[in-house]
Amino acid sequence: MKAYVAGVGMTRFEKPETREWQYWDMAREAGDAALADAGIAYPDVEQVPVGYCFQPSTAGQRAAYELGLTGVPVYNVNNNCATGATTLMLARQLVEGGACDCVLALGFEKMRKGALGGGSDGGDLATSPVARHYGIMAARHGFAAAPPTAQIFAAAAREHMETYGTTEAQLAAVAAKNHRHSAHNPYAQFRDVYEVADILAARTVHRPLTKLQCSPTSDGAAAAVVVSERFAQQRSLTGLAEIAGQAMTTDTEESFASGSCVDVVGLPLSRAAARQAYERAGLGIEDVDVIELHDCFSVNELLTYEALGMCAPGESGALVESGATTYGGRWVVNPSGGLISKGHPLGATGLAQTAELVWQLRGEAGARQVPGARTGLAHNIGLGGAAVVTVLRAV
Repeated sequence: MKAYVAGVGMTRFEKPETREWQYWDMAREAGDAALADAGIAYPDVEQVPVGYCFQPSTAGQRAAYELGLTGVPVYNVNNNCATGATTLMLARQLVEGGACDCVLALGFEKMRKGALGGGSDGGDLATSPVARHYGIMAARHGFAAAPPTAQIFAAAAREHMETYGTTEAQLAAVAAKNHRHSAHNPYAQFRDVYEVADILAARTVHRPLTKLQCSPTSDGAAAAVVVSERFAQQRSLTGLAEIAGQAMTTDTEESFASGSCVDVVGLPLSRAAARQAYERAGLGIEDVDVIELHDCFSVNELLTYEALGMCAPGESGALVESGATTYGGRWVVNPSGGLISKGHPLGATGLAQTAELVWQLRGEAGARQVPGARTGLAHNIGLGGAAVVTVLRAV
């Protein structure tokens, strides 16, 4: 049975502690928008997977109750930065498996100001679910007094530079592109435009990454209504996007065997997820028009180009410099501004990517519209690890 995204919605992503709202307020805003976009009511929804990382257990119920008290199952999902895409995958599986005809995937996050920690309990990295990942980094690069996530991605950037000759300007070109794209996105946390020189001149977080190459902490929510073909036909729903292929992968020995941070931060599992999603969709990267990918740090966008098969290993820096990943190029990558500029409320990110792609495939993205977009790809990855790749096709 096929599954379709029938409606999407999201809040504007905000800097933490700058807007007076709670997580259930943002979930209501995004959820109501998705339901209205699909042209259905909450009583039509049969199950609700809800994703978040920083709220307590059953916060998903507290959020979903804002949409209605219908007694439907609500699942609480936490998969680090891949949480939003994980809720979408659960919704698709429920529909494709025939268990449901209409599922609402909902994700939100209310965060604190400042950099994320290392996923540890009380600051003790030995108890962290990603202790093995940081151990690989420490063995090769040491452990500094800097945000752990920035350290591990910065280490991956230095390795890429040493191996392939990737330059700091190429890393900065990723951020400059995404900040430029976000200028046209009313949902983005930041809408300022920066040139490569501005990116390079910003405060260094951990060499070679500057502040403008790092995704910020954010508050916000996003949602998607996933329906069966039967439900769509019965309700005469329009504006559908078929989930043509989707796959999730987690770490294998390949992530750790090399001792390289390039592998530890997820290149192998992103590559595996992409291959599986392409196979299920019967499509390849050459068929994709628009991409929303997980640029938590600028280097991760370059690594993901390679994982998705957009270029050969080591050629991603040249690819972004060539203009191939912006308007007028072969693909438009992160027309929303990506995580770097749109923001990164962990539980909402994957669903916000879905919302952007659905708008693009419908031709509803306004000034950031990718001309003629018919096929989109979303890539959402969480250190620790999980990678979800989703191929969406306009109906």
